[in-house]
Amino acid sequence: MASKERNGPGVPDQPGKSWGAELWDWVKTIVIAFVIMMLLNLFVFNLSMVKGQSMQPTLVERDRLFVNKIVYDFGTPSRSDVIVLRDPSEDVEKKDFLVKRIVGLPGDTVEVRDHHLFVNGEQQAETYTDTEVQDPDFGPITLEADHYFVMGDNRHEGKSKDSRVFGSITSSEIVGRAEFIFWPFSEIRKL
Repeated sequence: MASKERNGPGVPDQPGKSWGAELWDWVKTIVIAFVIMMLLNLFVFNLSMVKGQSMQPTLVERDRLFVNKIVYDFGTPSRSDVIVLRDPSEDVEKKDFLVKRIVGLPGDTVEVRDHHLFVNGEQQAETYTDTEVQDPDFGPITLEADHYFVMGDNRHEGKSKDSRVFGSITSSEIVGRAEFIFWPFSEIRKL
């Protein structure tokens, strides 16, 4: 009678779950979490590690970035966005992905003259760099519709493979916008 009072009328005592059933519950939970994370990583965000020196001083080798992959589904890239893109170059040093800064938007005229970046004839105040452009002068070029001009923040000679080397890029080559550094903890900050 005690069993019926504790569990209600007509409900038998439930024996504890076997270790096999408990293990199966854990496996299902882990698999579901893994599938959800893979889908989010594929369509919503990416975690990326910086390799190389092309974005110094903003980003340094081995910084870990949170990359928003859906931001441009709801808007267009803006000047100064730090983006991850598929490497459009065809040389032997081609990488899977690059991290660069957008400096020119569709319709802009971009040039490097006298060691400074000019967009639409105006010299740009580039607070994210630590030196003037040391590479040779470039351009001017006018960007077509859906074309963006990207450069690395490292303006020391030969340190950045960017639009001066491989030309402008299209939105289809952009993977997403780098939102913030999440590792190392001492460097956590929004970009």
